[in-house]
Amino acid sequence: MDPQTDDVLATVGPRLRALRRERGITLADLAATTGVSESTLSRLESGQRRATLELLLPLSRTYDVPLDDLVGAPRTGDPRIHLKPVHRYGMTFVPLSRRPGGVQAFKMVIPATREPVEPTPQTHEGFEWLYVLNGRLRLVLGERDLTLPPGEAAEFDTSLPHWLGSADGRAVELLILFGLHGVRAHVRGTGQ
Repeated sequence: MDPQTDDVLATVGPRLRALRRERGITLADLAATTGVSESTLSRLESGQRRATLELLLPLSRTYDVPLDDLVGAPRTGDPRIHLKPVHRYGMTFVPLSRRPGGVQAFKMVIPATREPVEPTPQTHEGFEWLYVLNGRLRLVLGERDLTLPPGEAAEFDTSLPHWLGSADGRAVELLILFGLHGVRAHVRGTGQ
């Protein structure tokens, strides 16, 4: 087998173990559901057993995950990006980047509200750059209370108390670049 195939197969076990733990399934439960013995599943997850189609098909069905995702195969032929939104703090975050560490990109949607929302500024490590796509963003940054219409951008150190919300109760869509402390977005004009 070629080294590239070996590298792909070496990642299957840890990926299966992480998926099982994420779903809160025991090896015994998984064995009962798939018909694959508990010891075989354990060896597969630890890398002591090589992944085969015979073993991966029942796992794919049980987890309701495509085989390509189980083996970490690169997507081919389909240029669409399959994004998985995350819902937190009453807002929706759609990750646009997958690189661990460094700058992370998100599309953020703040839903419309009937009643004004009282700002609750938060702090955390990092640096944020944002760009308003639609709606009017209310940005509370320290003592400043700003309204940003579509097309405006802001950047700030997230150790400064900050809060994002709708300025007028309507939905707001924005792009966010978030980096660890010291990682900043660099904006250059056409003449630079």
